[in-house]
Amino acid sequence: MTRVPDAPAKNPAPEPRPELRPELRNWCEAWKTCLQNVLSQVSGKVSGQPTAFEISSQPLPAANSDVWYTVVAGGVVHGEMTLRLPADSGTRLAQKFVGETKPAADGITAEPITAENKEALEELLRQIAGMAATALAATVGAEVQLHLSASAAPSWSSDAIVCLQTKNEAEAGTPITVEIQISPALAAELQPRVQPAPPAQTAAQPSPASSTQSPPASSYGRLMDVGLDVKLRFGTRSMLLRDVLALSAGVVVELENTLTSPVDLLLDGRRIAQGEVVIVDGKYGLRITDVVNPEPAAGSPG
Repeated sequence: MTRVPDAPAKNPAPEPRPELRPELRNWCEAWKTCLQNVLSQVSGKVSGQPTAFEISSQPLPAANSDVWYTVVAGGVVHGEMTLRLPADSGTRLAQKFVGETKPAADGITAEPITAENKEALEELLRQIAGMAATALAATVGAEVQLHLSASAAPSWSSDAIVCLQTKNEAEAGTPITVEIQISPALAAELQPRVQPAPPAQTAAQPSPASSTQSPPASSYGRLMDVGLDVKLRFGTRSMLLRDVLALSAGVVVELENTLTSPVDLLLDGRRIAQGEVVIVDGKYGLRITDVVNPEPAAGSPG
């Protein structure tokens, strides 16, 4: 009996990644744009064409030679994210940053990045982080701080992982790749904040409008016969004490108000109305042109 050999087992298809939430995509888009902007200042001089990136959800294989950086966010948002770069991607970015024309290895080696290239790469990423902080602050409407430092792989499980990959046809070899991992703490900070609804008014709790309503007019009856002194103020002038002591007959004190300025009507030193001066039967009078609602004095009930 002839035995039919078993068919080779097929590798299981990778599980699809969940779709990136809008706030996380906007965060990564800001990093992508700033990465492109910083490189555009040098890549045009080297290759004649700016380096363009696209956001990819394809997983990035891990290697011992990968370089890691941690970005700590502060200001209006708090949390951490990491940047992971294969050694060849880090070397090629460093060469672009310093303007070297000699290409790096074509992605077929996993040799560690040199100390010189790693220093240039870290400076490049710091400039990108600074530009990203400014761009994100304009988006969220408040200050965002981003502090970047070399690190190892994070101890936390990532809430989202995306890759920024070059898409230029002029880019030789494997794409330059920068992996972004966002921590759950940072992802939670980036979620849209929902404002809580105001508590419902109950019958036992009067609304603010009702608490500021005026008392009934009948309660003013006992005050109607109280006499009050009102004064007219034509203008003001601040003077030093020595100038006041030097006043004598015939000295003219110039006021700050002009002839066309309205005259103030004062009640207990507080302005309650404005108007223009008139003569009534040989006496001064005031024709009211504006009734002023004065602000309550400091310390008085509102």
